[in-house]
Amino acid sequence: MGKKFTRVAPTILSWQDEFEVKFINYLMKNGKKTVALRIYRNMLKLIRANGHMNPWLVLRSAVENASPVIMIKSARIWWSVYQVPLEVKPKKKLFFACKWIIGAARAKTGKSFDKLLSEEVLAAYANQWSAVKKKEEVQKMAEANRAFAYMAKYVK
Repeated sequence: MGKKFTRVAPTILSWQDEFEVKFINYLMKNGKKTVALRIYRNMLKLIRANGHMNPWLVLRSAVENASPVIMIKSARIWWSVYQVPLEVKPKKKLFFACKWIIGAARAKTGKSFDKLLSEEVLAAYANQWSAVKKKEEVQKMAEANRAFAYMAKYVK
């Protein structure tokens, strides 16, 4: 019988709540959590240097501004495919908002990533730029297809 190894949670993240840990995990690439943590801390420092006294509040409200309320899911019913609008669950709201904010920052070039990310977070905080536009696009599509809302019971 071989030894069983158990994973131990990193102690550097013990002071943070679940939201911040999730955001850092979404930032992480190729399993490099310390790099993601450094980017996260630098982003908070840049937000504070920009004049906001509480950068965590800015980040939370930016994610809240970028999180979708309604999304579309494709449903194939017999021979037709319908775009059915569905309400988004809270965990998925966080996932999509973080994904859109981080994706918009990764799409830009010219500066360090923590500066780009802090700019994107500040823009989402002010309801501007890419992440909020993505949310508005998704909600417009859902509104356009609200005639198929009665088919939500057929969507898995």
